[in-house]
Amino acid sequence: MIHNDLKGKIVLIAGGGKNLGGLLSRDFAAKGAKLAIHYNSESSQAESEKTLADVKALGAEAFLFQGDLTRVEHITKLFDETIKAFGGIDIAINTVGMVLKKPFVDTTEAEYDTMFNINSKVAYFFIQEAGKKLNDKGKICTIVTSLLAAYTGLYSTYAGAKAPVEHFTRMASKEFGSRGISVTAVAPGPMDTPFFYGQENEDAVAYHKSASALGGLTDIRDIAPLVEFLVTDGWWITGQTIFANGGYTTR
Repeated sequence: MIHNDLKGKIVLIAGGGKNLGGLLSRDFAAKGAKLAIHYNSESSQAESEKTLADVKALGAEAFLFQGDLTRVEHITKLFDETIKAFGGIDIAINTVGMVLKKPFVDTTEAEYDTMFNINSKVAYFFIQEAGKKLNDKGKICTIVTSLLAAYTGLYSTYAGAKAPVEHFTRMASKEFGSRGISVTAVAPGPMDTPFFYGQENEDAVAYHKSASALGGLTDIRDIAPLVEFLVTDGWWITGQTIFANGGYTTR
């Protein structure tokens, strides 16, 4: 059963205004999908408006939704607004994340709460809402991190907060499978985006670049086609976390 035709499909992308999410928005638009593009705050508004303009220039129907998804009512509203605009949802992708690089002994309770809210709580309730509201044979995909398979320090709250998404993905896939809904997660290596550089000094950047077998940081253009595959022809892959990092880790 091939699911590759995106023409007319309704795609909701959390964090869809910039970086990987912005690239996915443009790619899906070019293939004829309708788009709900979420962004978090005013700091990403300009980039998100540019993404919306690009998407519309490609001929796609689309709208922007701004909201802090750590508030579950905003996740509910995002899904409801998308259904109101387009009549349903076929594909839900969550690219939302926040990284913190800090020694274990220096991490504060407030930082822990923030990291788990953004990386874990949002992922949980996004998948939950998708399970409630996606059309039959829908697709759900969450972006996590290859740090889940790395032997390293300093990322305890980031990797720790992303780790539960593997379990959310597996269990949701089991529960939603009877409706033909596939649920996956993609774990990129360190991506060459502003999201990465804010935490790293020059030595760390050089290490990350040298650590992958294929050389260099992960390019979002190498991740977007994988996500697109998983929510189309690759729908038979479900319950899995796919590591895509050029050999940064062996898993």
